[in-house]
Amino acid sequence: MFRPKLLDTLKTYTKQQLVKDLLAGLIVGIVALPLAIAFAIASGVSPEKGLFTAVIAGFVISALGGSRVQIGGPTGAFIVVVYGIVQQFGINGLIIATAMAGVMLIIMGFARLGSVIKFIPHPLIIGFTSGIALIIFSSQVKDFFGLEMGAVPSDFIQKWEAFLLHFHTLNMYAAGTALVTVLIILIWPKINQKIPGSLIAILVTTFAVQWLKLPMESIGSRFGNIPSSLPAPVIPHISFDTFKMLIQPAFTIALLGGIESLLSAVVADGMIGGNHRSNMELVAQGVANIFSSLFGGIPATGAIARTATNIKNGGRTPVAGIVHAITLLLIMLFVGKWAAYIPMATLAGILVIIAYNMSEWESFLAVFKGPRSDVAVMLTTFFLTVLIDLTIAIEIGMVLAVFLFMQKMSRFSEVSMLTNNMEDRETETDPVENYVIPKEVEVFEITGPLFFGAAYKLKEAMRFLEKKPRILIIRMRQVPIIDATGIKTLREVCNGWTHRGTKIILSEVNSSQVLQELKDARLLFSIGKANVTQQFTDAIKRSEQLLNQ
Repeated sequence: MFRPKLLDTLKTYTKQQLVKDLLAGLIVGIVALPLAIAFAIASGVSPEKGLFTAVIAGFVISALGGSRVQIGGPTGAFIVVVYGIVQQFGINGLIIATAMAGVMLIIMGFARLGSVIKFIPHPLIIGFTSGIALIIFSSQVKDFFGLEMGAVPSDFIQKWEAFLLHFHTLNMYAAGTALVTVLIILIWPKINQKIPGSLIAILVTTFAVQWLKLPMESIGSRFGNIPSSLPAPVIPHISFDTFKMLIQPAFTIALLGGIESLLSAVVADGMIGGNHRSNMELVAQGVANIFSSLFGGIPATGAIARTATNIKNGGRTPVAGIVHAITLLLIMLFVGKWAAYIPMATLAGILVIIAYNMSEWESFLAVFKGPRSDVAVMLTTFFLTVLIDLTIAIEIGMVLAVFLFMQKMSRFSEVSMLTNNMEDRETETDPVENYVIPKEVEVFEITGPLFFGAAYKLKEAMRFLEKKPRILIIRMRQVPIIDATGIKTLREVCNGWTHRGTKIILSEVNSSQVLQELKDARLLFSIGKANVTQQFTDAIKRSEQLLNQ
């Protein structure tokens, strides 16, 4: 259904739920403030762009989304992508790519691809998520330790070489502030679950640094003052050449945004026992990214951590998400200027915790206990994400996963000659030895899907025939699906034996999909209606008739 959840929840809305939504939205808005600033800075853009995104996109995602409790905004998953786009194409290129990604997400939603995106393999998701976490951690080493160095190299290995070369410039005050930030975030939940630890860490460290006048960088010293108002919307100019250059990074934003938002919605469903509308969620994410780009924002998607915070504090309708966006707007308008005093080391400490939570190291290690193919997909995606590029990592990881899946599926497809292998089949239901097979009749059985990864087995099995039979029965009772390659191979086998004078009988085509595909391909017509039987006994009777002719 292309209907926002907000419209459904307002039908039975109560004052009690309004109070809960207001409280949840207020808390999530406070939680989102440091995250929006930190994600923007880590992505290579100015801090206010993260706030613009959280306000604009967060409001749109809640108002139009297909989830009752989804909280949208900038997330850590986009840091790597956004940073790369900014370095290569600049801020204007990022704005255009974000708008293009929004259009792609809307198209995906109306094309009903919401359920398809859920089929992204789990090892691939773990691989690129863990890779992103490592990159986020690496990007914060400079500010975490207050290293005095120039621009941090984008290449992962060169980045760590630069850190080692400049580690002697370590600022003990910055490192201590970052460490205190980490400790507060880890310890505070044991004291109070309602007030976010990141907010306490910001208040404590910012006050301490200003009071003690510690020598370290702050948001203001690096980026200047944070604007206290939203900018006027600007429609970016997109030429065809720009479109061609940005199509790949825009697709990466769209794919990553779609995966992240639907994963968040699925997690939220499990927490509240709900059922989100995946296609509507994609449309909302697309509209949100378009509006975010109009106000100079960065890509946005569903944020799992903020969504979970919303649920834990009583939020059960999109009203909470709307309140979260309004809360951020009010903070930006009235107290945003004070954010300039936040130490960069504090934001680095917050992002290190976020990177640790993103790493999902337990899930990473758990994949090693599974099939080797899953390990291969995860490690390939992980190392390509860290060392090469996220887009390439997803593309190659997905292709590798598909090929490995096809290899697995092909193992379940077998073609066997039953008339020469009638021993050792006691466990088979309806075995051939229960029937009297006439002389000069050979029986082959196809087991499993007859698709392009296994169709070759049909031709290979036919090579075991020592002499030409007069009748060839092909049992297809255990063929659930067939594709174009399977049909082509089956046609070639049938035509080859027919030209040699052998009659073909297809027996027990039980799958409606397979039967329809064979009809559409006119293969049943070429074999002959009388030579296509529903029961194996009918196939034997038909073979006897053909032998007597």
